[in-house]
Amino acid sequence: MTQWLKSSYCAEANNCVEIARTGTGDGVALRESADPAVQLTSDFSRLAALLEAARTGRLAGL
Repeated sequence: MTQWLKSSYCAEANNCVEIARTGTGDGVALRESADPAVQLTSDFSRLAALLEAARTGRLAGL
């Protein structure tokens, strides 16, 4: 069974980002709690690069 974790920025609302390890354990899955059937998967390094780009503002204006 997949253990989904909600963002610490999420209250008890139903529109939260959730993250879990993939079934093989070598990647991550992301989903929106309001629509849990839709899931995105990635490996750890690509997710880390996306988060770093968001933190540093490199995604602004896209």
